[in-house]
Amino acid sequence: MAGAAGGVVTGVLIAGALAAPSASAGQAVPGGAAEARGVKIAADRAAEAGIDWQDCPADWGLAKPIQCGYVSVPLDYAKPNGRQIKIAVDRATSTGTPEERQGALVYNPGGPGGSGMRFPTRVTNKNPLWTKTSKAYDFVGFDPRGVGHSTPISCVDPQEYAKGPKLDPVPDSEADKRVQRKIAKDYALGCKQRSGWMLPHMTTPNTVRDIDVIRAALGEKKLNYLGVSYGTYIGGVYATLFPTHVRRMIVDSVVNPAQEKIWYQANLDQDVAFEMRWNDWKAWVAKNDAVYHIGDTPEKVQKQWETLRATAKAKPIGGVVGPAELLGFFQSAPYYDSAWTSVAAAWSAYLAGDDKPLIENAATDMSDTAGNIASENSNAVYTAVECADSQWPTSWSKWDRDNTKLHKDYPFLTWSNAWMNLPCATWHAPQQTPVKVGADKGLSPVLIVQSTRDAATPYEGAVELHKRLKGSRLITEKDAGSHGVTGLVNSCINDRVDAYLLNGTVDAKDVTCAPHATPQPKK
Repeated sequence: MAGAAGGVVTGVLIAGALAAPSASAGQAVPGGAAEARGVKIAADRAAEAGIDWQDCPADWGLAKPIQCGYVSVPLDYAKPNGRQIKIAVDRATSTGTPEERQGALVYNPGGPGGSGMRFPTRVTNKNPLWTKTSKAYDFVGFDPRGVGHSTPISCVDPQEYAKGPKLDPVPDSEADKRVQRKIAKDYALGCKQRSGWMLPHMTTPNTVRDIDVIRAALGEKKLNYLGVSYGTYIGGVYATLFPTHVRRMIVDSVVNPAQEKIWYQANLDQDVAFEMRWNDWKAWVAKNDAVYHIGDTPEKVQKQWETLRATAKAKPIGGVVGPAELLGFFQSAPYYDSAWTSVAAAWSAYLAGDDKPLIENAATDMSDTAGNIASENSNAVYTAVECADSQWPTSWSKWDRDNTKLHKDYPFLTWSNAWMNLPCATWHAPQQTPVKVGADKGLSPVLIVQSTRDAATPYEGAVELHKRLKGSRLITEKDAGSHGVTGLVNSCINDRVDAYLLNGTVDAKDVTCAPHATPQPKK
């Protein structure tokens, strides 16, 4: 689960297709034999065609030596010779000798709705954490179906979507809830009207099948894969459908793959975890009150937050930053440690009389047409995939009861998350039974990496996936909570990631690592 869709969620979150056995894994997989045959046909076709690598289009922002191309995949794998869509891919080739090269490493950053096309820049920008790995692998990114350059979908006009300030996500009355319910219902209808032909096919299993076709197009017999956040759910489903196709797989910050969690319950669990990490950040802000002057106890910091929200609700700051925009900015702190200092500094400046940093960070830039299109597209894909992946409650009373109860103790994210997912209650496309994730034979060891205080994907998800993937190893970063662990400096983790990708080695037992360094306060 992970923060696509307005940054509110995970990677994460009515007659569905019947679950039928996968030809490769013997697990319950939406679709079945027809799709299994279809992906084999598509993969064979892609292996023969390969990828016509070219310099990337200038407006993609991917400079040489990164190369771009497309892979054709079926819209519907049950009809492999029917309508095709194009999946955009890019790569930075390995920097080592031919003898050092081990193939391609395919990446997904999460969402649903996230683009992986920036992944090759880890090579071209010489990111020190990936220097050793980039000698052995081509770094391959892609836009999943529906995203960016891969037959993008849309649910509303991007400029209308970007307009603010938006409604306060925390309702004061039943009337407020009725307004939010209408917004969600209209959004679901907009998805149908603008992208209805794609919606039945916007599922995680189809994205997984696309990845297997990409693997074949790359000329790879087996897949090397790095997935973060929702990308871990993609990894778990890939390991279920194609266990014998996995060579190396790292999943980082893990979506709980249990069928009963996908996706309604997963989002409720996320609300609880966000409150925990929000409290961690407030404690850090209070500890560094000499720098930020926000409050010298977590309780005082919370009081300042409530005052800020009330001020923005009464009159949006700068005319553009209301409570919803504040939350969109402030939730990056519980998401990522890297945002701790920037959020605190903007808040501190506001309290000192300078509201410019807060406005610049929290307000939507209406002049950023490309950014607004990307944001709207990301939100559309997030919604489409989570709505299609599982059966959602259609009773408003259940949504209202669950979120009202949760909000009492976990108010930071609960209602915002509820409204973001509510379109799934009135979705205009089939909703399938979630995949029964698991593989007990034919699967190479999978490396699972997780921090214990992750807000977007609670720690229990990593434990659950570990149980389901036989032979997997779990690296736990204790007493840390940043989302996306493999991108942080922590030698206990970094060295093991390198050893796994370069040599295929894993520890004899699961490993617990000390946390990475806490951010240092600065204005």
